[in-house]
Amino acid sequence: MELHISNQTNDSAKSYILTKMIEYNFRHFPDDLKDRFQIVNLYLKDANGNVYGGLVGEICWNWLEVQILFVDDAYRKLGYGKKLLLEAEQIAKDKKCDFIKLDTLSFQAVDFYKEQGYEVFGTIQNAGSHTHYYLKKDIHALR
Repeated sequence: MELHISNQTNDSAKSYILTKMIEYNFRHFPDDLKDRFQIVNLYLKDANGNVYGGLVGEICWNWLEVQILFVDDAYRKLGYGKKLLLEAEQIAKDKKCDFIKLDTLSFQAVDFYKEQGYEVFGTIQNAGSHTHYYLKKDIHALR
């Protein structure tokens, strides 16, 4: 049988690949970490339920990965980003995560994350003419 590469949006194919990757990973992680997956979605809302920002991430094995942290322009510099990050850190501590990881671009929030105790562990230059930063914060030391 000969295989070919397809470049089409296909949810069932994507689900198959994700499921197979998780199965493969499970064979290599200790049993006590296998059930450690949780979606973490935190939202900044007003009394009417309108969303003005939030944090999207997931706990995977022994870490929490922040995929998106966003606050609308009108509410920046008011401490909401810090509050979202602190809430996520508390969730990570409660779930016994060892660290949090995230990434940001040089025009986004690298200084903000450094102020919150995150350390750069890697960079990619010329990411859309900017620097792409990868940051980590150890949680186990904060317990």
